Formats: sequence, C-alpha cells, structure tokens
Amino acid sequence: MHEHHPNILFLNNHLKLLLLLVFFAISCKQTELTKKEIVLKKPEKPNILFILVDDLGINDLGYTGSNYYETPNIDSLASKSFSFTQGYATSRVCSPSRASIITGKFTARHGITDWIGAKTGTNWRSHNKHDKLLPADYVEKLPKDDITLAEILKANGYQTFFAGKWHLGDVGSHPEDHGFDINIGGFESGSPRGGYFSPYKNPKMKDGSNGENLTIRLANETSKFMQKSKEQPFFAFLSFYAVHGPIETSQEKWEKYQNKAEKLGIKKTGFVMEKKLPIRQEQDNPIYAGLVESTDDAVGIVMNALKKAGLDNNTIVIFTSDNGGVSSGDSFSTSNLPFKGGKGYQYEGSVREPYLITIPWLSSSKKEISYPVTGADFYPTILDFANIKLLPNQHQDGVSLRPLIENNATLSERSLFWHYPHYGNQGGDPSSIIRKGKWKLIHYYEDNSNELYNLDKDPFEQKNVAAEFPRISENLNTQLQNWLTSVNAKYPEVDPEFDAEKRKKYDENMRTVRLKNLEKERIKMLQPNFSPNKNWWGSNITVD
Repeated sequence: MHEHHPNILFLNNHLKLLLLLVFFAISCKQTELTKKEIVLKKPEKPNILFILVDDLGINDLGYTGSNYYETPNIDSLASKSFSFTQGYATSRVCSPSRASIITGKFTARHGITDWIGAKTGTNWRSHNKHDKLLPADYVEKLPKDDITLAEILKANGYQTFFAGKWHLGDVGSHPEDHGFDINIGGFESGSPRGGYFSPYKNPKMKDGSNGENLTIRLANETSKFMQKSKEQPFFAFLSFYAVHGPIETSQEKWEKYQNKAEKLGIKKTGFVMEKKLPIRQEQDNPIYAGLVESTDDAVGIVMNALKKAGLDNNTIVIFTSDNGGVSSGDSFSTSNLPFKGGKGYQYEGSVREPYLITIPWLSSSKKEISYPVTGADFYPTILDFANIKLLPNQHQDGVSLRPLIENNATLSERSLFWHYPHYGNQGGDPSSIIRKGKWKLIHYYEDNSNELYNLDKDPFEQKNVAAEFPRISENLNTQLQNWLTSVNAKYPEVDPEFDAEKRKKYDENMRTVRLKNLEKERIKMLQPNFSPNKNWWGSNITVD
C-alpha cells in the first residue's frame, strides 16, 4: 500500500480547489451573459397577448386590495408588470370602451357612445323610468373607415386571433370583418346568451361538452392558437364575457366563498341608496366571487401556455377591463369602494381599471406608474413596441406609453375626455367629463351644472369644489365643450313628455321595494342551503 506524501496531498487539494474556483467563475460568467442576453433581447416583432375582462372592478383583485376575491394568477402577472395606477377605460360601459381600444380614439370621436343595443330618443320611454332627457343617438357598429389595431398588425405580418366578447356590431361588423384572421365566440351579443356553461347559444363557437365552462374554453382556444403560432408573430385578443351578468358559478366555488363570507363576518346590510338606485357597499357576493376566480383560472391557463411553448420571453401581455365593476343595476355584483360609483356612473369607480403591461425583456418586477392613461393608449403603444410606424391620424386620442415604460420618461400633461349623453342601466347621469392634471370636471346635461374634484387631494370624489374654484371650473368646462364641438359630439334632448310625479313614484319604489328586495337576495345567496336551480346553471349537467 502506497503512502501519500503530505506535500503532494496539499498540492492535490489546492489544485482541486483552484479548479473548482475557475469552474465556478466560468459558470457565473455564463449565467451573467445568459441573463444579460435575455434582458437585452428585444424581438423585432414581439407577440402580443391582450386580455380584456368585462365589467371587472378596480378593487376586484387581490393585488388591488380585495380580501374576498382570490386572484393569484392575475396577482402574479401584476408582480411582473408595469402597473399604471391611474389607468382608465374610455367609457363607463362596454362597447364604447372596446371601440376605443381597437381604434385609438375617444368615444365622442368614433361615435359609439353607448353599449350597442341601448335605446335612444323616444324609444327610451319604453323603460318607464320617466327620465328628464331623451338619450342621444350613437353609431351602432365599428366604423369601416377606421384602421383597426388588428388590421394594421395583420398588414405588418402578424397572425390575428380573437376569442370572446365582441359587441361592436352585427353581421358584417364582426371580428373577421375588422382584421382578425380567426374569431371564436365574438358576435353582436354583449353577454353570454347561453350563460357560462355549454351549450352556449353562440353562433361563432361550437358547443363543448355539457357543462363546459365558457371562460376556461376561451382560455384554452387562445392557448391552442398561441402554441401553434411559433413561426409568425401573433396578436391574440382574449376578450372574456366574464365577469358580465348574468353572473353564474359552480356549486363548489359558491360554497368556497359562502364559507369565506361567513368567516369574514356577514354584514347586516350590503346596500345603500344612491341618487337613483341602490348601490352595493360590500364585496360578499359568492356567485360573483366564483366567476372572478374562474377568470383568474383562465388567465393562469394562457400564461402557462405561453411558458410551455417557450413564448413567454418574447410576448407582451396586456391586462385590463372595459369599465368599472357593477355595483348598481344589472347584477349588483360588487363594490368599488373606496372609489365612488361603478359601471354606468360618472365617477372614478366607473372608469378606473387594472391596467397592466408586461414587457418581459424590460421588467422582472412590478413597477408602478402614476401618469394617467386610457384605453386609447394601447393602440399606439402596441405599434411602437412592434416597431411599426405610428398612425397619428388614426389613434388621435392615444399616446405611446413606450417612453414611460422603457426610459421612465416624463410625458406632457394632457386632457382626457369622456362623453356619455345617455342614461344607463346602473343609475348614472348623462354627462361629459374632462380630466386635466389633478382636476376632474363633470358636466351634467339634465341641469347644465358642473362638479369639480381635486383628485390629488380627493381621489374618491367626496367634495365638489366647483364653487371654491370657479375660474378653474369655467376654464375646464370651456375646453370640454370646445373639444366636444370639434368632434361633432351628439347630445341628449329634453323630453317634452317628462312627468315629475311619475318619476317621484319611480324613485320611491327604488328606495323602498327595490332596496329591500336586494338585501333579501343578498342574504339568500349567502345561506348554506342556497341553490339557484337543480344543476347550478348547467355547470353539472349530466347526459342521460
């Protein structure tokens, strides 16, 4: 048996250590280079995944503060995104907002100022709400003269895909008529005609197996498209019908959130009376919570599909909503507090939205940007990141956010405009709005009055300061009226048949009967034995 000399042993160990250090240094250097390459790699034509949720409120997500709804996948997306904390939809209802995303124009300019199908003029009287004004007419389909976002991307080599809610026109004005190569589920309807479980009653989508979930189906269809599109850049627009009414969920998800509401403590009352309708004050609707979670599940599906296909490092992901959460009218689903109002209203709760843009080669951690932005800004921002020449004559009301995202640049202050010369289903008033800097002015058409809010000091619009700052109010109103004139905006008209006594009775019924019934319904759906029907809206249909 050979004996090793102590010096030789020392030398061998020293060489081993030295080799290990060299290997470690080389590995670190390679890791550094790999990371650097990923950070610096800017694809010439990045893929774009646009996720639009319908009627999702600003506080309906975990990362925005909800302690009731659970949205781990969206929260994870937010942690990797540039988050615009003053992100706005361009309208308080769906069709106008969607048209702004796809045209880059504010609603009064493109002319779709109400949800398509809403009654106007003397037809409004059929609702028997006895309002003072007759709502203005509006454009009822996406104008052909506009170059849509899908059309310009398609012209520059992108495959274009649409799945879900369209609501921008009837036959002849569907997604495939406006630049989308593939359309699954998009037609004139603004809500899921067959509900959230197959059969769907959707002429643009085959039914799945009985009880299949619509939201998950749309995510799966989008995932399949993206996974097949490795040879050509794509623009995938996933436009959920969720969380629009009629709100539905499975028994399992309802039970989870019914139990959670009990643990958090069920409040005795959940509504208060707004000017015209009761408005929800509590996030404790277990049906809506289940629908929100299904939407989050679907977001997880498409994000996992991107990663599995190796597309996550060269795909821009955008996530937003088309208007605020429904706190009044429709399904009375959620609360947007502390923001005032909700879908259909003229307040921040109607248009403040989650507004996330993920640029994987630029951001690995959440970065908040406070510059006020709107749905009209997506069009030029996407073109800019896709290295496509901007079309300022088309996206007239949007600006590219690339300088803010990429260079932390400062963009100049601008005026933002909203125009809604209609009554909605949710209790809001016909009005127009201008926001400039910290100031927000609301002009009402029933009495031509103005409200002024300082959003820096009063983000939840609790104090109208128009009387304190008459010059600011006057200047903003003048700018608003001049802009509306410049885009040929339409206005409501006084109803000569308005009956004040009938309106008074209508209001009294809302304050008493409707409010009382809503509280009963709220408590009923929180009871352990609650069941909407025998098969939970079709989620557990079985074939005989």
